[in-house]
Amino acid sequence: MSKVSKLADTLIPSEIIKLGNEISDRIKQGNKIYNFTIGDFDPAIFPIPALLEHEIIEAYRQKKTNYPPANGIASLRTAVSQFICRKLHLNYDAGSILISGGGRPLIYAAYRTICDAGEKVIYPVPSWNNNHYTHFVGGEHICIETSVENNFLPAAEELIPHFKEATLLALCSPLNPTGTVFSKEQLSKICQAVIDENKSRSATQKPLYILYDQIYSTLTYGDAVHYDPVSLFPELSEYTIYIDGISKAFCATGVRVGWAFGPAVVIDKMKGILSHIGAWSPMAEQVATAQFLQNEDAVDDYLETTKNKIEQRLRLIYEGIQNLQSAGYPVEAISPTAAMYLTIRFSFKNNKDPDGNLIQDTAAMTAFLLEYASLALVPFSAFGAHKESEWYRLSVGTCALDEIPVMLSKLKSALDRLVS
Repeated sequence: MSKVSKLADTLIPSEIIKLGNEISDRIKQGNKIYNFTIGDFDPAIFPIPALLEHEIIEAYRQKKTNYPPANGIASLRTAVSQFICRKLHLNYDAGSILISGGGRPLIYAAYRTICDAGEKVIYPVPSWNNNHYTHFVGGEHICIETSVENNFLPAAEELIPHFKEATLLALCSPLNPTGTVFSKEQLSKICQAVIDENKSRSATQKPLYILYDQIYSTLTYGDAVHYDPVSLFPELSEYTIYIDGISKAFCATGVRVGWAFGPAVVIDKMKGILSHIGAWSPMAEQVATAQFLQNEDAVDDYLETTKNKIEQRLRLIYEGIQNLQSAGYPVEAISPTAAMYLTIRFSFKNNKDPDGNLIQDTAAMTAFLLEYASLALVPFSAFGAHKESEWYRLSVGTCALDEIPVMLSKLKSALDRLVS
């Protein structure tokens, strides 16, 4: 008999963190690794905004170190309300906004608020952590495996058959891990079906809610446009909970300021759950973020500069992969449209490595890339996709520009050593 809870005994640890730890061990041993695994930023390459840094230091000097209110300080909630109105054209007052220590506690609280054990939770894969959060609440996993033909985003016809009796539809755009976005047509069909489903339910039934993670919404490139449910269908404001924050837009993953907004009945209950957990964003960081978000010029300048730096890296690597594919190498990639991720496919299973070992599965392919190309990527299987998927996430947040040509050359050399 297990000596811990069934939940703890059956919870799968983060596959990404596990892979990251293995890579860190190699680096500590003196190995040069081109580490594109973690969805984080190297502060030496992508520092947080100078004004935000100044305001954080000043807030600590002003002794802003006490407990914040459970839903976040009023000035920050007001600043977030103004920010999302200006940037996303979403109108939510400060009372509809909940502040927390990053997006993760907010996602957890949303799942806990909405879902009871045994209820259906619909989510696409690959996607970040929805399988684990569904496990946390004892939900029934309705897992939709997506395809490259749809840029790994779920199609309405794949989702709608599962809407009956479902409680939560978890969506993310721009999508982690793929860096792809919903088209207006795609998302509109899904949203209209949610509206139709909720109209069919009685007043005593729980509605079908949408959890919409848009933490990467400010990071879109070229002609890509970020769409969201309530902007398309205002009546969905009653059923949509948004997850957002400063971690990706402002390269502030360690500053821990996230926010959720949505229907008051849900946001208020989420606040109650987080008040027991104590997953608050620190007072000083809240004060600083409120000050920073009100400086529109500083915000806009930083966003533009950061977008350009991220897109430059994504484009360079994408072009390098395209060149390899054109030369006949077993690789391909999806043109980058958003976030900090590039989606790459490696198709050399059933080849042999230089030592004569047959590469039979994704794990062996990942190991080959690490051993012979010094290249560390995260397979889509770590995001809930089929364990033998040949697709990978490459994250550029810790990528130095001058290392990209060297990395691509080393990858080419490694692929040259495959034995068919």
